[in-house]
Amino acid sequence: MDKQHLIDCHERIKPFIHNTPVLTSRLINGMAGASLFFKCENFQRMGAFKMRGAANAILQLSNEQKRNGVVTHSSGNFAQALSLSAQSLGVTAYIVMPDSAPQVKKDAVKGYGGVLVECESTLEARERASQDIVEKHGATFIHPSNDDHVILGQGTAGKELLELYPNLDYVVTPVGGGGLIAGTALAAHYFGNDCKTIGGEPFEVDDAYRSLKSGKIETNTSTNTIADGLKTQLGDRNFPIIQKHVQEIIRVTEDEIIQSMRLLWERLKIVCEPSCAVALAAVLREKERFKGQEIGIVISGGNVDLSRLPF
Repeated sequence: MDKQHLIDCHERIKPFIHNTPVLTSRLINGMAGASLFFKCENFQRMGAFKMRGAANAILQLSNEQKRNGVVTHSSGNFAQALSLSAQSLGVTAYIVMPDSAPQVKKDAVKGYGGVLVECESTLEARERASQDIVEKHGATFIHPSNDDHVILGQGTAGKELLELYPNLDYVVTPVGGGGLIAGTALAAHYFGNDCKTIGGEPFEVDDAYRSLKSGKIETNTSTNTIADGLKTQLGDRNFPIIQKHVQEIIRVTEDEIIQSMRLLWERLKIVCEPSCAVALAAVLREKERFKGQEIGIVISGGNVDLSRLPF
């Protein structure tokens, strides 16, 4: 995936996404000892960066594929992103979700026009249900993070950030399935001025950290983190990009995630979910490394359950 692919992708999806604002805070800068620029994808359509990749993936389909619809399995933001993108483009989206998923997320998928298909809450059950839909309807399966078109779409947030601030020293993102950090790393490589990409990840689900160390895709045995969007693992499409272009992954504690989330609510006056606070937590944890630098931070989403705030 080269620079032109990213440029073409951005032009393709512009009618379907928001160019989200970048916010700063003198107080947070003072705490970090650095200049931080927050790319606020919580203001994206459906509330998260995933709209970008979903739109690009659908736009790349043939007319026949669009007629047969798309399918994914997700209990989070990608379910909503694919539903809304498909609705915007007149395409049917089948969304496989575990029956244990929160009702608010199921309702959001239906509200965006997605056809909800519930299954047991195991990966095997989700994959089987998705495959059934592919066979029955001829729908095209789109993976939430391990898909080239999705990765390119997610990279456009970093591209927009670097177009505004071309001399950033670092861009920091959360790491879950790997689509956002892989796309961001490509954007930093092609549009930055020696800009490095770093990931933030909870200690409780540190599979990406371990994968970079071992050179192979690792998994998690427990998923005991408040950052519910980061429980997924890397894939064979995004991992090679991460290996090549991501400097390091910094792990953070649950307390650090909650404190950073609270800081973003209090100081930037924005609604953001726990997963996106992980990137700020990583910068605050390693202040010495980032001291005096200009750092872009992708605020990945704002779809938070307001009845279950951790503060």
